[in-house]
Amino acid sequence: MKEEVEISKIKERILKFLKKRSKRSFRLKEIARKLGLMEEYEMDVIRRVLMEMVERGEVIKLPRNKYKFKPNPKILVGRLTVNPNGYGFVEVENEDSQIKEIFIPPRFIHTAIDGDKVAVSIVGKGKGELAEGEIVDIIERGRKIITGVLSKRKGIYFVVPDDKRLIHDFYIDEKNVKKFNARPGDKVAIELVDWIDERFAPEGRIVEVLGQAGENDAEILAIARSYNFPTRFPDEVLEEAEEIPDEIPSSEYAKRLDLRNLICFTIDPEDAKDFDDAVSLEILPDGKYKLGVHIADVSYYVKEGSEIDLEALKRGTSVYLVDRVIPMLPEKLSNNVCSLNPNVDRLAYSVFMIVNSKGVVEKYSFHKSIIRSKRRFTYEEVQKIIETGEGDYADIILEMHKLSKILLKKRLREGSLDFETPEVKFKLDEDGKPIEIIKKVRLDSHRLIEEFMLLANQTVAKHIGKMSKKNREYPFIYRVHDLPDPAKLKSLAEFVRKLGFKFEVDSKPLSKSIQKLLAQVKDTEYEYLVNDIAIRSMAKAIYSEKNIGHFGLGFKYYTHFTSPIRRYPDLVVHRLLYEYTEKGVDDKRLREIAQKLPQICKHSSEMEIRAMEVERESIKLKQVEYMKDHIGKVFDGIISGVVEFGLFVEIQDILVEGLVKVRDLTDDYYIYDENQYALIGKYTKKVYRLGDKVKVRVVRVDESSREIDFVLIGKISR
Repeated sequence: MKEEVEISKIKERILKFLKKRSKRSFRLKEIARKLGLMEEYEMDVIRRVLMEMVERGEVIKLPRNKYKFKPNPKILVGRLTVNPNGYGFVEVENEDSQIKEIFIPPRFIHTAIDGDKVAVSIVGKGKGELAEGEIVDIIERGRKIITGVLSKRKGIYFVVPDDKRLIHDFYIDEKNVKKFNARPGDKVAIELVDWIDERFAPEGRIVEVLGQAGENDAEILAIARSYNFPTRFPDEVLEEAEEIPDEIPSSEYAKRLDLRNLICFTIDPEDAKDFDDAVSLEILPDGKYKLGVHIADVSYYVKEGSEIDLEALKRGTSVYLVDRVIPMLPEKLSNNVCSLNPNVDRLAYSVFMIVNSKGVVEKYSFHKSIIRSKRRFTYEEVQKIIETGEGDYADIILEMHKLSKILLKKRLREGSLDFETPEVKFKLDEDGKPIEIIKKVRLDSHRLIEEFMLLANQTVAKHIGKMSKKNREYPFIYRVHDLPDPAKLKSLAEFVRKLGFKFEVDSKPLSKSIQKLLAQVKDTEYEYLVNDIAIRSMAKAIYSEKNIGHFGLGFKYYTHFTSPIRRYPDLVVHRLLYEYTEKGVDDKRLREIAQKLPQICKHSSEMEIRAMEVERESIKLKQVEYMKDHIGKVFDGIISGVVEFGLFVEIQDILVEGLVKVRDLTDDYYIYDENQYALIGKYTKKVYRLGDKVKVRVVRVDESSREIDFVLIGKISR
C-alpha cells in the first residue's frame, strides 16, 4: 500500500514538473535530478511511472529517450515536406481538422525525413499564421529508395542524396559497399536501414549501382529509382514472359472474329515501339460511319494473379523518359507479342461503332478478334496525307479526318474542355547530351486518334455503367474528374481580368464559361500561360470505382480501355468487359471484384502521378544540361510566376523556366504585390507582372539542384 502511495506521489510530482516546463523535454536522469530522486530504486520507480504515463498518453516519449508533457492529447497525422534549409511542413490528412498545415522547426523534426507520414504534437504558434508542431512518431517512411553519390570521408562511406530536401548524408557500411563493388563517385540507389538517434547519421544500404555520377544513363536511372520505379524486371517475371509463345495458338483463330482482311493501321509517334491501338473505317451504304478501334488483347497473355500481372499492377504504368521507356510489361510482350506491329497476325479486342453524321453512336459491338495491321503510320505521315490528299490509304484517312472533326465539334458543343498544353522533345547525341529542344506541334493527326480513343473509352464505360442499372451492380474502373475548386476558379477569374480577359465564374454551365475563356486567349501571347493556370485550377483526373463523371471531357461515363500495354487500369477494364459481356459472372465473383477495385484504383492513380513527376524530372534534367551550354545567351521569355523572392520566366520557344532573383533587380527596391501577381518598384513604380514578355540572359546553371538563374535585360514592348 505504501509503495502505491509513493508511486502516486512521484507521478504527481513528475506531471507537475513537466507541465510547468511544457515546451521543453527532459531525459530520465534530468527529471530525477530536478526532483531530488537519485537513488537507484527511485530511478527505477521514475522509469516505470514514465512508461505508464507514455502508455496512457499523458507524456510523450521523444527520440534520444526524452520525455515531454503532452498538453493536447490530440495528435495530428500528415505527410512531412522538408525545406533544404532544415525546417519542414506537415500537411494534415484529417479533412475535419481545423489545422490544415503545421510548421516544424528544425529542432522538432528529429529522425523524420522528407516524405514520411508522421504524428505531430502542436506546441504553439509558428511561422506566420501556421501552428508549430513537433514530430512525435514516424508512422511510415515515405521513401523506399533514395538516390545519391557515394563518397568517402576519413575512411567512412556516405551517400550524399540527390534530393536537397534530404538534408542528411547517409552512412553506408563498408561491407555493403564492397558487396556491390561500388566506388566513390558512383551514383547509387539506397534504402534506409534505420535511424533512431538524431545525434548520428541515418544508415542506408546500397541496393543498386546506377553508374558514374554525371553520366546520362546513371542520371536518368537515378530519377526513375528515386520515385521507386524499378529499372529491371524480376527473374520470375522474365521467365514467365519467355514461356509465352511468339505465335498465336491455332485453336485461338476459331474462337475469334477474323478481321485479318480488314484495312486497319496504327498511327503513333515516330519513336514508338509499343502499338496499343489500330483503327479502321468503312462508309456504310446509308452514309454512316463504321468506326473500328482495335486494341491489343493483353488480357489473353497476362492472366490475373500471374507473376507478370502482379508486377504490372505494382508498376501501374509505363514511364516515358526523355531517352527511354520503363515499360509496365516485359519487352517480349510490350514490343512484340502484344504490340500491333504491321503485317503480322495479332490478338485484339475490337470495338465497332456505327456513327451518324452528327457524331452520335447509334450502335456498337465488342469482339475478341484477330487483326493484321496493314501499315505503321507516324503522326507526321498521316498529317501529310491530310494536307495533300495523297499517300497510302489516303481515301480512308481523309474520311477519318472528317469524322474526327465531327466528333470534336460535338464534344465541345456538349461542354468538353480542350486545353492547349505545350510539350517538348529533345534531339540527343550518341552520349545522350541534348543538342536541340523542339516544341511539339499538335497536329490534326493527333486529334484524329484522340477523338477515336475518347469515343471507344466512352462507349465501353457507358455500356458497363448502364448494365449496372438492371438490379445488379457491376463493379468497374472509371476515369473520373471532379468539379473544380470554387476558390481556385475565383483566383483564375481575378488573374485573367488583370490580363484583360473575362471569365464568369458563376455562369452556368461552368464548362461553357471556361470554353469562352480558352477561346478568348487562343492564339494570343497568353494562351499557354492561361491554359496552364486554368489546368491547375481543375481537379486531378483519377481512377475510381465510383462514377462521378468526367467534368473536363463533359462525359457522364468514361474509362480507360485503349492502352493496356502501358496502363494497368486498361488491362483490368478489358478483363471486366469480357467477363461481364461474354463469360458471365456470379454474385460471389462480383463481390470479389468489388473488394479489389478500390485499391487498384488508388494505387494506379498514385503511380500515374509518380510517373508524370519522373517524366517532368527527366525533361528538367535535359533542359538544364542544354542550358549549361547557353550561359551568357539572351532569350525572349514570358513571366510565368511571381513570388516574393523573384520572377520565374519561361523561354517560350523551348519551354525552359528559370528564376530572376529579386536581389538581381538592381534598378529599384521591388515589393511583391500578391493581388496584382507583380513585383513593383518602390521608387520608379516599374511593374513586372505575370504574363509580361521580357528579355533575359542566362547567368547560372546548377545541374545538381536543376536550377537555372536569369538576369532581366528588360521588358519587350507589346
